[in-house]
Order: sequence, then structure tokens, then C-alpha cells
Amino acid sequence: MKNKLTETKFKSVLRLARHLFVAAAMFLWVGPSGAAQPGMVTGGGTGTFNADLDGDGEIDGSHFGFALRKNPGGVILGHFMCQMAGNEDFLGLKLMLVEGRVSSASFTPASVTFGGTGSVNLANGTVFTSVPFTVTVSAGGPGVGTMQLTVIGAFDGVPGDTIPGDNNYSLPVETVATGLISIE
Repeated sequence: MKNKLTETKFKSVLRLARHLFVAAAMFLWVGPSGAAQPGMVTGGGTGTFNADLDGDGEIDGSHFGFALRKNPGGVILGHFMCQMAGNEDFLGLKLMLVEGRVSSASFTPASVTFGGTGSVNLANGTVFTSVPFTVTVSAGGPGVGTMQLTVIGAFDGVPGDTIPGDNNYSLPVETVATGLISIE
């Protein structure tokens, strides 16, 4: 009887060890649940709308640059700049510059939507200040990465606005032509 009891205990220990081994192997193979969410996005280069938004016979685009990160306390810190100038003329303006501090962001592994308040400079002596904006980006280099800018509460219905009547200037999605957008 003692041998049978010892044999049963031994089998139970072996079974427990086998279950622990399988669980450990699954954890190492699959990894822990809740993979780390991205917390930083950077980008710079030129983009193209692949369309003539202002009717001047040229494909329109922009120069862009931004960097933002979520600090350990969850606070978003960053800066955004998008300009249509020089070789990227737009609406007959010498310059259209949207620039400002980023104060909020929503991260997913595939895209980041961020926003803040900044200025819009039209280079003709007209500068709008304290203008809210939102930007949605997806990671990638030329032909892959994307960016979409919306200027909130201004320029509704101006050529290039994809949603006239909503009181915003919602530009179409722009594809990276040169440079890179990175989400980490």
C-alpha cells in the first residue's frame, strides 16, 4: 500500500511538473499579454496628395516635420510643422505654414492621431494664432507612410478641403514622397 501511495504522489508531482513546463513554454513562445504600446512618433520629409487640389495644374504636397512622445506620466510632449512653400506651392500662396505644440495623442501600433494648438502663417502678413489642429499619421517611407492634417475652425470650404461645411479645413491623406514616419 505504501508503494502505491508513493507511486501516486510521484505521478502527481510529475504531472504538475509537466503542466508547469508546458505553461512556461507557452509563455515564452507567445510572450506576455498586453504588449507595450508605442509611445513616440517622429517624421520628416515631403508628402504628396497625388492630386491637384488648387487647380493650378500641379500635383500638390507639403514639407513636414514632427516629433512627439508620451512620457512615463502619460503627458504628451512634441512639436508639429507642415508647410506648403517653395517647390510645394499651394492655393497661389508663397507659404502656408501650420506649426505648433502637440498636447494630445492617441497611439495604436499602426497609426497615431495627435493634436495641439499653433499658428497658421500665410506669408502675406496674415498669421492666425491659437489655431487647433489634428494630424493622423501611419508609419513608413516613400509610398507607404501617410499623414492627414485638419485645421480646426478655419478655412472651411477652401480648395483641398475634403469635408466642406464642417467648419474645419480637412486636407486629404498625404503619402510620404521623401523621408520617413516612424512609430515606436
